[in-house]
Amino acid sequence: MADGTPARAASLRRRHAEDGPTEKEREYLEVIYYLAARNEPVIAARLARWMGVQPPTVAHVLKHQLEKKGYITRNGRGEITLTPDGFTLAEAVVRRHRILERFLVDVMGIPWHLIHEEAVRLEHALSPTLEARIEALVGHATTCPHGNPIPGMCDTYPGDVCLDAAQVGAVFTLQRIVEEAEEDSALMRYLQTNGLVPGARFAVTDTSSAYGVTLQAGNQSITLSPEIAGVLWGEVDARA
Repeated sequence: MADGTPARAASLRRRHAEDGPTEKEREYLEVIYYLAARNEPVIAARLARWMGVQPPTVAHVLKHQLEKKGYITRNGRGEITLTPDGFTLAEAVVRRHRILERFLVDVMGIPWHLIHEEAVRLEHALSPTLEARIEALVGHATTCPHGNPIPGMCDTYPGDVCLDAAQVGAVFTLQRIVEEAEEDSALMRYLQTNGLVPGARFAVTDTSSAYGVTLQAGNQSITLSPEIAGVLWGEVDARA
């Protein structure tokens, strides 16, 4: 240990663990970023539903961790806004996550239903050097495999029509799957198995508020529940 390298490495590991947001705080910042980017209400109740926790848990994290560290502010109506520091951190997390998902699918050949959790495991340990190498491997991708934009590569969410609002006779081109759905591995497997991937085109042959939406592509017909139709966004062509 003459050159002190092991000691310096241990010090760096400790400092990395102490500085910046915790893994749980990063998760909250990521969800806040998603909601804000989609122009959806960013309030504690919405975070609790997304993350599957009780409202008091969210309230504690917001007040005693994220606000205390200067990552968010809240107004009198309880609406949450990322501070410049919070936005920078959240955007970096989202960018790494989506680049990693692209790498896992395009380069490693990992199935859809596995990539979200694998990206979560990897993203917090990804150095800027490794991130740049991985980004080079995925080329000029602008979205993750599920169609959501990679910050710095794409500024807007593709697809402005939710499938549950498409009319019978329209042609629906799937553009993206909302972020919440990515956490449901069974749903991701179902969508990929049935060709419900960004770029796929389907004719809308039937709709029902109770039973969902029926799609037709060639000889394939599939009826999706209202819940699944509600997480699929794309573009519609009025041609039958």
